[in-house]
Amino acid sequence: MPPEIYSTLQDIAKQKKVSVAWVIRDAAEKYIAEQWPLFEGQRT
Repeated sequence: MPPEIYSTLQDIAKQKKVSVAWVIRDAAEKYIAEQWPLFEGQRT
């Protein structure tokens, strides 16, 4: 991952008081929901 993207993720995580991993999972879930709406809500 490019350093500038990771740095932005760290800033977002700090603002939300969560981990970088949480921000990445949240972004991935939103991306999947947008790309494949039928899979929304099928989280494990």
